[in-house]
Amino acid sequence: MRVPLLAGSRLTVVDVPPDAHVLKPPPPAEPLADVGAAVREALRFPLAGRSLEQLATRGGRATIVVEPLGLPIPSAVRDPRQDALAAAVAELESVGVPLERQTILVAGGLGRKVGAHELESLVPHELGRRFSGKLEVHDAADPDLVELGTGGRLPLRVNRALVETDLVLVVSAAESVLHGGPAALLAASDPVALRAAGAYSLLETAASLGWRLGSELERELSKQVPLIGASLSLNPPVVTGAFHGYPHDDRAFERIAASPVRLAFRLAPGPIRTRLLGSIPRELTATSVLGGLPSIAHVEALLRSVEARAARLEEPLDVAVVGIPATTPHLPRERPNPVLAAYLGLGLALRLWRDAFPVTHGGTAILLSPFDRRFPHPSQSPYRTFFNALRVLGSRAATVPQELAAAERAAASDSRAIGEYRAGRACHPVLPFVEWAGCLPAVERLGAVLVAGSRDAMAARQFGFVPTRNLSTALSMAKARVGGTPRVGFVVAPPYFPIRTGPFVS
Repeated sequence: MRVPLLAGSRLTVVDVPPDAHVLKPPPPAEPLADVGAAVREALRFPLAGRSLEQLATRGGRATIVVEPLGLPIPSAVRDPRQDALAAAVAELESVGVPLERQTILVAGGLGRKVGAHELESLVPHELGRRFSGKLEVHDAADPDLVELGTGGRLPLRVNRALVETDLVLVVSAAESVLHGGPAALLAASDPVALRAAGAYSLLETAASLGWRLGSELERELSKQVPLIGASLSLNPPVVTGAFHGYPHDDRAFERIAASPVRLAFRLAPGPIRTRLLGSIPRELTATSVLGGLPSIAHVEALLRSVEARAARLEEPLDVAVVGIPATTPHLPRERPNPVLAAYLGLGLALRLWRDAFPVTHGGTAILLSPFDRRFPHPSQSPYRTFFNALRVLGSRAATVPQELAAAERAAASDSRAIGEYRAGRACHPVLPFVEWAGCLPAVERLGAVLVAGSRDAMAARQFGFVPTRNLSTALSMAKARVGGTPRVGFVVAPPYFPIRTGPFVS
């Protein structure tokens, strides 16, 4: 089998040996014909608790919490969450909450505050034209955040729109334990809580402090305001057009590998390749919508999503090869710097596991990425600050969080960087530290991380990674580490998808 993998904006076609494992999502499940109708049904008949009509105050206020549409990667022009938001607004109107009394709160956590273009993709045109309520983008550095209580020893300070209202409605997709549901409420809190919101696996609640903090925030908020949520289970994004069927259909792999366009694509300049990849038509659909308390609806939708979208492994791999696309996990999409390239592979792709980590303890991960040391100003300046701290402290600091503590405190108190965040020109200066912390669960389990095709060996070594010229060299090094015949797996991405590891009974 020939498998196409992205390495930045380049397309690498790998001749996969017969004994290797190709990890790809299953075919999409049957999509919902009418997402809006499913949302209305979920809010009228929730899994547990009272319905929206019973919770709403006629003539009162309501806050609808949504997240930027950063996940899954890649995005699609038409996203079912747009229809879900429009249906939620209409349902509030039907139970007596007028448009002018509704607030849409975009909870983006520490990410760059969404601008006009991202808001246009979040709110359907029809709704945008007639919406007369308030549209607010959360500011994690706002000094006027309201203290709601504590999550363990951490104070929970949240956006005023969550407490100065008569109802909170969360509309989100069940992508992970840190995205959607109670995590959407947490994304409307302060940097202290968001910095602590980690997870060993993005699909298991047991070892996730982020899930516990989000659930605690939900409990505290429900003491003051009626609370309900609608969670969507999404199919993975599917390519349409000439290469329809990617990433689940083997025939699509062959069409891509044999396409004469691939040669011209390889010779094109990087910016043109990136533009062409972004123009490939994609379809994103929803399979179900569940309502109820945000944590209940979200975890049930997440379980359904994992069951429908997961690739399955009988045993962990010795070597996992992960393609890293030339995009960021946040909106607006940009070229990833080395921190974000590592986060895409280690913090997302290899953290979307359930039951067991997909690579053996001490195994090898190979990231296909040029690992370019580029930090566009001002949007990625906080990542340059993090990267420079690693350069000064040495590669040991990458795996010892205490070594970076002073640099993180300095970044968190940098008034200029915070001003850039509040103005919507950059992410919060703490975000790079959060994302690198998201890579550590994988780094701690792995024996080595190789960067295949790295153009900047120094950048890779600063993270404790091993740079290699190409994938062939990286595979040879990984096989030498095993000393026998390794179990090699190729993760077809993007999109990144759940991986379930362990014996299964059909």
